[in-house]
Amino acid sequence: MAKDNLLTAQDVIEKTSHYMSEEDLAFIEKAYNFAKEAHSDQFRRSGEPYIIHPVQVAGILADLGLDKETIASGFLHDVVEDTDYTLDDLTKRFNEEVAMLVDGVTKLGKIRYKSKEAQQAENHRKMFIAMSKDIRVILIKLADRVHNMRTLKHLPPEKQRRIANETLEIFAPLAHRLGISAIKWELEDTSLRYLNPQQYYRIVNLMKQKREEREHYIEEVMNEVKNQLEDVDIDAEFSGRPKHLYSIYRKMVLQNKQFNEIYDLLAVRIIVNSIKDCYAVLGIIHTCWKPMPGRFKDYIAMPKPNLYQSLHTTVIGPKGAPLEVQIRTHEMHEIAEYGIAAHWAYKEGKKLGTDSENSEEKLSWFREILESQSETNDAEEFMESLKVELFADLVYVFTPKGDVIELPKGSVPIDFAYKIHTEVGNHTIGAKVNGKMEPLDYQLKNGDIIEVMTSKHSYGPSRDWLSMTQTSQAKNKIKQFFKKQQREENVIKGKELVEKELRNNGYQVKDALTNENLERVADRFNFISVDDMYAAVGYQGITASQIATRLTDKLRRKEENQELEETIENVQQKTQSKPTKRKDSGVKVEGVDNLLVRLAKCCNPVPGDDIVGFITKGRGVSVHRRDCPNLNVDGFDQRALNVEWESNSASSKQYHVDLEISGYDRRGLLNDVLQYVNEMGTNIIAVSGKSDRNKMVVIHLTLLIHNVSHLRRIVDRLKQIKDVYTVERVVQ
Repeated sequence: MAKDNLLTAQDVIEKTSHYMSEEDLAFIEKAYNFAKEAHSDQFRRSGEPYIIHPVQVAGILADLGLDKETIASGFLHDVVEDTDYTLDDLTKRFNEEVAMLVDGVTKLGKIRYKSKEAQQAENHRKMFIAMSKDIRVILIKLADRVHNMRTLKHLPPEKQRRIANETLEIFAPLAHRLGISAIKWELEDTSLRYLNPQQYYRIVNLMKQKREEREHYIEEVMNEVKNQLEDVDIDAEFSGRPKHLYSIYRKMVLQNKQFNEIYDLLAVRIIVNSIKDCYAVLGIIHTCWKPMPGRFKDYIAMPKPNLYQSLHTTVIGPKGAPLEVQIRTHEMHEIAEYGIAAHWAYKEGKKLGTDSENSEEKLSWFREILESQSETNDAEEFMESLKVELFADLVYVFTPKGDVIELPKGSVPIDFAYKIHTEVGNHTIGAKVNGKMEPLDYQLKNGDIIEVMTSKHSYGPSRDWLSMTQTSQAKNKIKQFFKKQQREENVIKGKELVEKELRNNGYQVKDALTNENLERVADRFNFISVDDMYAAVGYQGITASQIATRLTDKLRRKEENQELEETIENVQQKTQSKPTKRKDSGVKVEGVDNLLVRLAKCCNPVPGDDIVGFITKGRGVSVHRRDCPNLNVDGFDQRALNVEWESNSASSKQYHVDLEISGYDRRGLLNDVLQYVNEMGTNIIAVSGKSDRNKMVVIHLTLLIHNVSHLRRIVDRLKQIKDVYTVERVVQ
C-alpha cells in the first residue's frame, strides 16, 4: 500500500479498472463526485481539502481488491457524519447496500453520554454489530484508520496518544484476526511512533546501521537456494522480509532483550507455485543448513484462524547466524497480506457481504465475541471483553476424532465443551485429557486431546464455572442456563427490587411505573420486553439503581427545572438590588449578597484564567474556566453570571490544579518529577501514575499554586525533564 504519495480519484479508478466493469467504474465515480460536492467547504487539520481523506480511504480499499459498493462507501464514509446529507439520501442516490455500509462506520452523534469513553465504546459496539452483518464495515473502518494514522502529526499530542493507543488496543488486533497483515503492521508501527517516539527512532537508527550488511547476507542466502532449486526445476520468487519495528519493540520489552539479541531480523521469503513445491523447498533448505530445534512451524497443515498459511523454519545459515525462512504459494502470500479481504476478493467473482458457509466458518471467533454483546447493556464492559478476546494468545487442542479446536490461552475443559455444543457444556461432568482424567479447572495446552464426559442426569452447570472459564461463549451459555431456570423467580424479584429502590429515593411507585415509561426504559437498555428487564435485575445482570434512575429521569428533570427557575429568579432579583460582594473564593460576583460562591472542581480555575459564574441548584454560584467542557449544557446563557478575580487573590490564596504528565516509563522518572516540583517550593496534594504495555507512563499530580504565571513556570520546568513528552492541565 502506497504511503507517501497522495492518490487522486483518477488513481483509485485506475486501480479498480483492472477488475471492474465500465458500469461499476461509473458507479464509484458517481460516489466520488457526490462526496466531493458534500465536503466542498470542509478542510482537514492539515489545511488540505477534506475530500483528500475519503479518496485515500477508497484507494486503500481498492488495493484490497474490493467491490464497487465498498469503494463507493470509502468515498462516502464521512458524508452522513460530517455533512447535512442523510442515509436516505445515500439510499436514493446509490442503493441500500451503500447506505448500510456508511451507517456501519458512522459515529453516534446526537446522543449525550456520561463521558467520552462511554460514547467511544458505544460507537465501537455499533460498528461491531454492523460488522457482524457485513464484514466490509470493518474493512472500511480499517482503511479510514490507516489514513488517519498517516496524518496523525497534524493533531495535538494528547489526541495523538489517545488515537494511537486505541489503534493498538482495537484496530491492529482486528486486522491481525482478519489476517490483513499489510494493514496490521502499518497500524502498529505508526502507533509506536506516537506512543513511544524515543524507542521508535532508536530502533529505526539501529536497523539502518547494519542494513547493507544484512542485505548482502540475504542476497548470499538467496543465490545459494536459487542454485539448488534450479537443479530440481522449481520456479520460485525470493525476497528479504523486513522485520517490523513494533514486533522488534515487543520482543525487546516482553522478553527483556537487547536489539543485538533479536535473531529473526534476518528472514527470507520464498514463494512457489504449489503446496508440493513448498515441502520440496523446505527439504532443500534443511539440507543446506542445519535447522534450529523447536523453530519449525507448519501453518499449511494447520492454518491460523485468520486464514494464514505458510511454512516457517529457522536454520543456522552462512557464518553461523540464525536465519528465518518462510515458504508459501502465491495464493497463500496474497491471503497473508490481505487476509479475509483476499479470500473474498471481488476479482474472484465473490462478494464480501454474502453469508457463505465458508465466511461463517472463518468468522466464527467473531460471532462468539458478539454473543457477549447481548448479555451486557454496558458498552464499556463489552469493549473490555472484546479487547481481551482480540489480544488473547491461543492454544490449539484436538477432539478425539482429530478436529482442531482453537481456544484462548488459559482455557479449561468447560470452555472446550461449550465450544463443541451448548448441550455438551451444560451436561459436562468430567473430562479426559490425553486419556487421563483431569479436573475441570485444568488449563489446556497446545496439542492436548480432550474427551468430554457427559451425563443426561446432570443438574447442569455450576455457578463456580463462571470464574473458571475463559471464553465469553462459555460464560454466556452458563448465564443463559441460570436465567432460563429461574426466569419467573427473577422477574418477581427484579420488580420488587426496582419498587424498593424507587421508594428509597422518595418517588411514588405509581408515578414511575407507567406502561409507557417501563417500555421506554426497557428499550433504552436493549431489552425485548419489560419482563426481560425485571429478570435481568433479578439475576443481577443490571442493577435496580440503574433502572430506577432511568425510570425517574423525567420526574427528576421536572423537579430540577422548577427549583432552578426559582434559584435563577432569586439571583436575578438580588443582582438588581445589591452591591458587589467579595467571597472567600477570591472571586467577585456582580451584585450578589448571601450567596455561596465556589470554584468548580472539574476545571479548577486559578487567578489569571478567564472565568464565568454558573448558577446551580441549591449550591449557589459555581465558577468555571470559560473553556470548561462541562459548561456545554442547555440553558447556559440563562444561568451564567459575570464574575472576576479579586485583585489580591493572585498572591494571597492557593488553588488546586490537576496536571497530567506523560512520558517514557524509565526508572526514576517519578522521582525526578517530584524533585523538580519540590525545588520550586510547590505543595503536592496528590500523586498517582500508571504504565501501559508500551512502556508509556501517565502521572497525575494535584498541586497548590497561586496563579496562572506560577502554573506556567511549573509546567515549563517539568517539560525539561528527560523522557517527559507532554505536561497538560486536566479538566475532569
